[in-house]
Amino acid sequence: EYPLACSPDRVRPGDVLVAMASSGLHANGYSLVRRIVFDVAGWELDRQVAELGRTLGEELLEPTRIYAQDCLAVAAATEVHAFAHVTGGGLAANLARVLPAGVGATIDRSSWRPPAIVDVLAGAADVEQPELERTLNMGVGMVAVLAPPAVDTALNLLAERGVTAWVAGELHPGDGSVRLHGAYAG
Repeated sequence: EYPLACSPDRVRPGDVLVAMASSGLHANGYSLVRRIVFDVAGWELDRQVAELGRTLGEELLEPTRIYAQDCLAVAAATEVHAFAHVTGGGLAANLARVLPAGVGATIDRSSWRPPAIVDVLAGAADVEQPELERTLNMGVGMVAVLAPPAVDTALNLLAERGVTAWVAGELHPGDGSVRLHGAYAG
């Protein structure tokens, strides 16, 4: 039904990164989550967490958003060069997988706020931000790498489909690394 227009071989400096919000932690980092929740904090899953507006168990069982149809719709309507699904390893490691030689990425943390569960977990244990970013999705479940003229169309289409999305960064000449800079939005 949707023609696939992705061309990862066309990923290049100047492309824009459009992040799509996660529905929660997805399946990312549950070894760390279990260690924090049970071993460090000693919490029960029925613990009411005011910041979450529900129990810890309800938050941790939030279904993972499936992006397949959203990505196919964006690919059919725009010039998409690649998608990066944010799974184990966090945002930077998963985005790096779609970068060719000679291209790097910069992501602006101030373009979004991670979900409350990240703050809850960080506050319950002495986990440094780099470890959280290597382990959790930090609120980003998928990234589209787009040609600049495609960005507004993609953002509008995703909004129509009920997907929260935003410009999170861009590609530049580089060594294949992904750099996150700035502080998360407050």
